[in-house]
Amino acid sequence: MSLLWKRRHLLLAALLVACGVVHAAQPNYLPPWNPPPTRGVSFAVPPFDAIADLHGDIVDPQLTVFFAGNQFMVVHDLVEAFKQHHPQYQRVFVETLPPGILAKQIETGSLVMGNLRIALKPDIFTNGKGSITELQKQHDWFADTVDYARNPLAILVAKGNPKHVESLKDLGRADVRVSMPNPQWEGIAKQIEAGYRKAGGDALDRTIMDNKVKDGSTYLTRIHHRESPLRVLQGESDAVPVWSTEAYFQQQVLHRPVETITIPAEQNVTATYTAARMKDAPHEQASKDFLTFMASAEAQAIYRKYGFQSSQP
Repeated sequence: MSLLWKRRHLLLAALLVACGVVHAAQPNYLPPWNPPPTRGVSFAVPPFDAIADLHGDIVDPQLTVFFAGNQFMVVHDLVEAFKQHHPQYQRVFVETLPPGILAKQIETGSLVMGNLRIALKPDIFTNGKGSITELQKQHDWFADTVDYARNPLAILVAKGNPKHVESLKDLGRADVRVSMPNPQWEGIAKQIEAGYRKAGGDALDRTIMDNKVKDGSTYLTRIHHRESPLRVLQGESDAVPVWSTEAYFQQQVLHRPVETITIPAEQNVTATYTAARMKDAPHEQASKDFLTFMASAEAQAIYRKYGFQSSQP
């Protein structure tokens, strides 16, 4: 290669970089984050073919669990531990979609995701304690229940906190882009809005959930609140209210470049999570065994590993 050609080549490369045509490799923050099942052909092309909220064996499962979506990070360790204690159950299927979507799936009898239709009935359904109580009043779905974890709220920001967010009030600022769970199917949205009203009254809630939604500076999630940390990592949102465990998972487990802003107790809300055994559970004994396991010391330890609090205050 001639010296002149080398110079032309280097000049062209410099121009491409200067014009933004060539970008440095960006970190891949996209889910799924759980270890994939072993055996079989692995084919995942995020974000087009990457199923993050369906876990395990969908064909002839011996246990089916519908988990509230914010517990996605716990599923792998929890299910593996359950299998160790109960080796008779090796085909376990778990969904970690928003609980509002899971409840509709139970009501309608199926879920359609892309070109896939899933008509499995759950053996276990987990949700916030209040939601479980309300669903029981409406539908009388559950045979028995057990509380197994608690979780307060937190604010997640990019490392260095470039917008200097210190409290929920700052989410009402015009220069702070917010990502909020969609109230249509996310129970956490009600909890966060309660925090807004504690921090700044109805005016703060209207600012964030009405005015800023209209002007585009508040984004309402399309899937579930797991989108919010991803938007911070990708530079699309500045501050996102999330369950503290989601902030913990991104910062302490995945070591992502984010920081957690603590919400003071007087403005915070702590959810209690309840596992409910379905009256029409297709696998009655498996459902009983899993409900018992959720209250065990080992299951509690797994939840604490991912930042959840004990079910007892």
